[in-house]
Amino acid sequence: MPRLTKDEKPAVRFTLNGRAVSPEAPPRMLLSDLLRHEIGATGTHVGCEHGVCGACTVQVDGAPVRACLMLAQQAQGCDIRTVEALAEGPELSPLQAAFREHFALQCGFCTAGILMTLDALFASQPEADEATIREALSGHLCRCTGYAPIVQAALAARNRIKGGPIDA
Repeated sequence: MPRLTKDEKPAVRFTLNGRAVSPEAPPRMLLSDLLRHEIGATGTHVGCEHGVCGACTVQVDGAPVRACLMLAQQAQGCDIRTVEALAEGPELSPLQAAFREHFALQCGFCTAGILMTLDALFASQPEADEATIREALSGHLCRCTGYAPIVQAALAARNRIKGGPIDA
């Protein structure tokens, strides 16, 4: 593999929210920084920069990943989804609508990462029960809500996604 000069920024090619992108990224740039500062996907929040808070969670090939722990160059060839991909135009996703209806966000800083984790969970486990939802959320820090409304919203969204009533 050829060595890069100190100022070279190789392109990284991946799919972001359904469209092909190929931004330049220095070898040690974090995916969170590339998404926010170079591409403008500012829904990916950076809280702790150590992978502890979960605010920067995105989906990489369908799995929730802390974008602050992944180098941008590791995204080569991947399918990446950010919170910006959840809504269909002005229409909120069932998960986003449930969060609004159940007051599951206050300051909103952690919400994007939580939504991306829950979206991936329901894609792989549409019947996830409360214990499974709480386990999936265990890597997210929220200092405002106390988690009760987040879990209620997740359960309601699960029901809506399955075609049932939101408050069942």
